[in-house]
Amino acid sequence: MNLKTYKNGKILEFFIAMLFIVAGVVLRIIPHAPNFSPITAIALFGAVYLPKKLAFVLPIAALIISDTFIGFYDFKLMAVVYGSFLLCVVLGFWLKKNKKWYNVLASSFLAAFIFFSLTNFAVWAFASWYPKTISGLISCFVMALPFFKNTLLGDIFYAGVFFGSFELVKVWIGKKFIIPNIVADEMRRAYLKS
Repeated sequence: MNLKTYKNGKILEFFIAMLFIVAGVVLRIIPHAPNFSPITAIALFGAVYLPKKLAFVLPIAALIISDTFIGFYDFKLMAVVYGSFLLCVVLGFWLKKNKKWYNVLASSFLAAFIFFSLTNFAVWAFASWYPKTISGLISCFVMALPFFKNTLLGDIFYAGVFFGSFELVKVWIGKKFIIPNIVADEMRRAYLKS
């Protein structure tokens, strides 16, 4: 790899990262159904297509910036929310090695479950909304089921949009730039043989 290619690759990675951070911030700030956000899809996408450090930075940067506008809340709850998205990045590293459409879908389901389980357990453990009993824990999870539906739908929707769009762009670029070059090389070889 030459220096120009390396530099262009880093510029592209930076551009993609900024695009996803801005998308994450905007889509969390504009009116939307509760928990229907792109942060999980950003975490998975970043882990699959970008360097590891950048993958961890993407969802956290989008959360911090958007929370600046939305409002910060209890530190312990925020730590669990942010941590759940970091676990989604780790899940994305597995997805990188097993990238198939059904694994993207399965990872979206699992990520939604991780977020739902961790954050609702944290609400039960750290907030004063529910009694610190088994029935209080069950009530906490039952009351959160409508949010889980939105989380799951948002994760699947945004993962489909991000992964699908990226793969379509790769195909389009391949057809537009790579295939004509291959055809031109074959034509050049055939001409030289004649």
